Amino acid sequence: MHLSGMNPTERPIANFLFLGPTGSGKTRIVEATAECLLGNFRAVVKVDCGEFQHSHEIAKLIGSPTGYMGHRKTRPLLSQETLDQFLVVDVRISFVLFDEIEKASDALWILLLGILDKGSLTLGDNRKADFSRAMIFMTSNLGAAEMSALLSPRLGFVVQAQVFRTDDRLDRKIIRSAEAAARRKFTPEFINRLDKVVTFKSLGANQLRQILNIELRMVQERIFHTGPERSFVFTASHPARELLLREGTDAKYGARHLKRAVERLVQPMSNLIATEQVRAGDCIRVDLDTSRGRLSFARELEGLASRAMTELASVALPASAIAVSNAAPLEVVKTWKTSFFE
Repeated sequence: MHLSGMNPTERPIANFLFLGPTGSGKTRIVEATAECLLGNFRAVVKVDCGEFQHSHEIAKLIGSPTGYMGHRKTRPLLSQETLDQFLVVDVRISFVLFDEIEKASDALWILLLGILDKGSLTLGDNRKADFSRAMIFMTSNLGAAEMSALLSPRLGFVVQAQVFRTDDRLDRKIIRSAEAAARRKFTPEFINRLDKVVTFKSLGANQLRQILNIELRMVQERIFHTGPERSFVFTASHPARELLLREGTDAKYGARHLKRAVERLVQPMSNLIATEQVRAGDCIRVDLDTSRGRLSFARELEGLASRAMTELASVALPASAIAVSNAAPLEVVKTWKTSFFE
């Protein structure tokens, strides 16, 4: 509607409230939308509502009123300059995220009433900030406890994924419980200004596998960004990925727990770089040591060109399809495992 010009001009493009348990992707979907439209996942004006638990802290958002000591030095967080800093020629849209909105004081909710309804905010120095070209996102963990209670009879990695795919009645109960928690917390005039309340469910097995691929790809990208003198490529076998999934699966903490598992179990490769056991152009295979239930690292190829490493790093290429040479000597593999896991 906004691109066609049919969107109301006196209010923001859209107002969303995202509900759901922690680690279910509420903040990430906002960043992904900004990345798709603006080319930068950081192109989001993010307000951490945990910093505004007291009413007097609202001055950090709108600036101190004229006449207060230091009012000229207080730069409001929601100024027009802040909203326009990420605009591009093709897409003139700002993304504003109020993260964990339930933690904020009532003063912030009252401030939001004018933004959500009129698309305008009066700053401390009486300037106006225009939100008519902004998408407003608010995230909250309200209802997470109720959702966990509904899922408690079916706790488990595989079963939980099947429930979300087949049990529509349970889905409706989860949505109703989350919306009921939001209505108990927020006033009717606040809820009435929202265009859509979206409930995020806990992540299932298929979603976590996709997230694991993304996290491994991000680790590979960070390796490439270290510079050509340290760039190498790694591949993870299916048993190694399954270990990461087992270590990183927790219904209470969601995708963040999986990310910590990847950092804990895979990123020790940075020590291999520091000790020069891994050199530029190497291909490292991450596998599962079944005898000890831990990851092992072995050099399979060396002296690869940049293009060859890029092809090997493609997530779409299964590890089993990579042509490998003789693995590194057992002494090297044992040294790596001893360095990190003993």
